[in-house]
Amino acid sequence: MISRRSFLALTGGAILSPSVAWAAPVKDADEDDDVPALLDHILLGCSDLDKGIDFVHDGTGVRAAIGGVHPGRGTRNALLSLGERRYLEIIAPDPEQREIVHYPQLRGMADPRLIGWAVHPPDIAAVVKQLRENNIAFEGPDDGSRKRPDGVLLNWRTINLADDRHGFLPFFIEWGAGSAHPSKDASAKCTLDYFEILSPDPQELAATLKRLGIDFPVQRSDKARLKAVITGPQGDLQLNS
Repeated sequence: MISRRSFLALTGGAILSPSVAWAAPVKDADEDDDVPALLDHILLGCSDLDKGIDFVHDGTGVRAAIGGVHPGRGTRNALLSLGERRYLEIIAPDPEQREIVHYPQLRGMADPRLIGWAVHPPDIAAVVKQLRENNIAFEGPDDGSRKRPDGVLLNWRTINLADDRHGFLPFFIEWGAGSAHPSKDASAKCTLDYFEILSPDPQELAATLKRLGIDFPVQRSDKARLKAVITGPQGDLQLNS
C-alpha cells in the first residue's frame, strides 16, 4: 500500500502526443497530495435528492445547497464545496422531467453512491486533439447549463468518453468564463480528504488513464470501485461506488 499523501497526482506525461499535452499545475508545498490537483468534482448519485442531501448531512454535519435543474437532461442537484475549485455534486432525477439523458441508473439507486468524477483541464481543445490522436472515442465538447436558485445561469462545456468504464474514467469540464465555479457558493466547511480508484487490473486501467493524458495511480482490488472520504465538522463520510 502506498501512503495517502503520495498517490493521486494528475499530469500530462507518458502520452503519445506531448505537443498537445495538458498538465496539472505544480502544487504548492502546503497543498494536499491526497487529492488530484485537477479534480473538479465527484458525483454522488441517488434516486431521491432529499435522501442524498440527508445522507451527506448525517455524515458531515453540513447540508448541501440546492444547485438547480439540468434542463433537457432529466436531473437536478445539490452541491457541497470541498475546497478551492473542488466540490461534491449530489445528483438525482428531476421529477418534472420524464427522461434522464445521462445516468439513467439513478432511478433505481435507493442508496447514495459514487457514479463518476470530473477533471478541469486548462485547455479543453488540447484534450480533444489528444483524444483523437490516441483514437479514443468521445462526445463533445457539448454545451451545458443550469440556473441557480438565485436566477444566475451557469454554463460549461464537457467532453464525455464513449466508454467511461461505468464512471471509473472521468469526463472533462470547462466552466464558462462568466460562470462562478460551484465551489465558490456551495455549502462549505468540508474537504475532500481521500479519492481512489480500485480495479482487478490496475495496470490496464492506469494505462488507459495515461492515454487520456492523466497519470493516475490505480489500486488493486477484487472489484472495480471508486472511494472517497469527505471530512466535515461532525466527522468523516466514506463514499463508495
